[in-house]
Amino acid sequence: MGYELHHGNAFEVMQEFGENSVHAVVTDPPYGVVEFETANVEKMRDGSGGVWRIPPELDGSERKPLPRFTVLSEDDKQKLRNFFYSFGETVHEVLRPGGHVFVATTQLLMHEVSKQLDEAGLERRDVLVRETKTLRGGDRPKGAHEEYDMVSSMPRVWWEPWLVYRKPFEGRLQDNLENWGTGGLRRESEERPFTDLLEDGKTPKEETVIADSAHPDGGEAHPSLKPQYLMRELCHAALPLQKGTIIDPFMGAGSTVAAADALGYDSVGIEIDETFYEMAEEAVPKLSEVETEVEKREDFGSSARGRSQSLSDFS
Repeated sequence: MGYELHHGNAFEVMQEFGENSVHAVVTDPPYGVVEFETANVEKMRDGSGGVWRIPPELDGSERKPLPRFTVLSEDDKQKLRNFFYSFGETVHEVLRPGGHVFVATTQLLMHEVSKQLDEAGLERRDVLVRETKTLRGGDRPKGAHEEYDMVSSMPRVWWEPWLVYRKPFEGRLQDNLENWGTGGLRRESEERPFTDLLEDGKTPKEETVIADSAHPDGGEAHPSLKPQYLMRELCHAALPLQKGTIIDPFMGAGSTVAAADALGYDSVGIEIDETFYEMAEEAVPKLSEVETEVEKREDFGSSARGRSQSLSDFS
């Protein structure tokens, strides 16, 4: 199959795949939901802000917009809860027993997302720490920078959490691996297991340029474009037997799909925003060609590739 891209509502598209049809979910969803509502996305693209913070240039480098999660109202938070409960329910249905879910989130909202995935019946396994220096937090009091020059309103954020969940299964892991091909995580090597500390995940300029050039209107890349090294680490871990289908319900510019494709895995990307969808169509094959250390590992030889199958084979 290779990869499929779908322009549409993630919950509706996922339901088309049927029960127990997908091996893993790897996604960077709208953390607070409201920031990717149409009106706020347009404000972000226009540079007018809204819920998005448009950071100033720093040392001649223009920084990407950041959603301001501290301004979410109680109504906004309830939207978030409803959204991630529906996400958890849908994922629970389409995942094979033992299938893993990797979900990027943020420190301020991680507990809200986690609670909804718990209630949807998924099993929490870990929180991954992605080392990445951001411009979030660390600001002096607004309007009193000079008066309180040694005070920050909150810590500067230098890491990003990724929640790891799994669809529960009965019996032993070895039996589930045999029956469903899921339940465990792929080791990095015989000596080293997959770990919950991910190296510095700054997106290389080469990848940002690819996404920028893929913008249908000549605009900038997706505001949270994830690096191929990171996404390939996660896709590699998500398929313990190196075969199966990975789905990204909130595809953005296509980082997950490109990572899966580079590793020879089948994947499905879904994106509701037309601009981001068109970016992914153009960017995925180019991002897939970017070289990282992940696909150079010994277990990625000819025997690990070319196993593409139809989704119907996994039903």
